[in-house]
Amino acid sequence: MSSDHHNDPTRAQFDAFKDLDRDQPIEMLNLVAFNDLANYPGDHELARDGLTGAEAYKLYGKHSGPVLLEVGGQVIWRGQFQTTLIGPADEAWDTVFIARYPTAHAFLAMVSDPDYQRAVVHRQAAVRTSRLIRCAPTGSGATFG
Repeated sequence: MSSDHHNDPTRAQFDAFKDLDRDQPIEMLNLVAFNDLANYPGDHELARDGLTGAEAYKLYGKHSGPVLLEVGGQVIWRGQFQTTLIGPADEAWDTVFIARYPTAHAFLAMVSDPDYQRAVVHRQAAVRTSRLIRCAPTGSGATFG
C-alpha cells in the first residue's frame, strides 16, 4: 500500500482511517498532481500509448465514477489550483476537489469494489503525488474558527 510519492496510503494511515467512526458522513479533500506521462505497469494495455497523467486520470474518473455514485458518494466541490499562499512553495496541484460519502463504510465499500479496483490502475499511472485528507463535515459560517 505504501508509496514514496503519496499515491496510496501506508498501512498505518489506512488503519488510522478505519479506526475512526465509520457511521458518520465524511468529506475527502483531494489534492492531486499528475505525472507528465502516465506510468502504467509494463504489461498494461495502455503502457505504450503515451497517455498523459491527465488523460489517465480522466480514465480513472470514467471507470470509478459509477462506483462512487453507487455507494452514495459525490464530488461536492471542485476548484482550479492557482497558488499556495501558506505552505510548501513546491506543491502545485492539477486537480483539487472534495468528495462526500454518506459514511466511511461507503468509502470502504467503494475502494473494495472490483470495478473500482480495476479502475485504480489509471489513478496510480496518472498521479505523481497526492494528498487525501479525511474530514468530518461541520457547519459553515460567516467567520473563521
